This record gives sequence, structure tokens and C-alpha cells, in this order.
Amino acid sequence: MAYVVLDTNFILSCIRKKIDFFNDIQFMGFKIIIPIQVLDEVRQLSMTAKGKFKDEAKVGLKLLEQNEFKRVDLYIKNVDNGIVKLAKDNKEYIVATLDQEIKNQLKNRKLIIRGEKRLEIVA
Repeated sequence: MAYVVLDTNFILSCIRKKIDFFNDIQFMGFKIIIPIQVLDEVRQLSMTAKGKFKDEAKVGLKLLEQNEFKRVDLYIKNVDNGIVKLAKDNKEYIVATLDQEIKNQLKNRKLIIRGEKRLEIVA
């Protein structure tokens, strides 16, 4: 079974665009991994962000609480660097990110949002 690692920006962008990423990823046949540090970022944003970002983070947090996924600890404070290290250590993992810096550092396949509503895996 292949895994998809989600970053914070990907989760919040899916919320913003009303994409049911849990269902879509599972329909593609993948299991979801969300680092504990990403969960902490979403939780923090739900308390401290302003306006629509706070609302998106709250919806994201609620969605995360309602679904099953594997949690991993990155053992590093910088979440982006931790995701890059996790992906480099696990070449078969797909990374769900919109962050160009992360994308440029990885040879793993990536899960992106194509257009407004479609998730797509790219090399």
C-alpha cells in the first residue's frame, strides 16, 4: 500500500477549494500520513489566525478529527525540512504539497491540486 504525506498548505487549500481530499486520496488507493507537526500547525492556526484562514483551519481540524490516518513524528521543528527528510527516506511516499520549495527538493511523486477541484499525481 502506498502512502501520501500531507502538508499544512495542501490541507488548507483543499478546505478552501472544497475538495474532499480524504475521499479522493483513498479512492486512488492510497493511505494518508499526516505528521504530528502538521496537526500542530493546523491546530495553532485555528486559534491564532485571522479571518478566513482561521475558519479554514477550524474546518480542517474538524475534518482531521473525523477521519483516520497514520500519524508520524518528524523529530524536527521545521515542518518543511521534516517532510523532505521523511520523503527522501521513503522514496515510495507521495508528497501532497503546493510548496514549490519542497517540490524542488524531492524526486518523489507529488500530489497536487490541478485546476480548481482535481487532485493529480505528478513526477
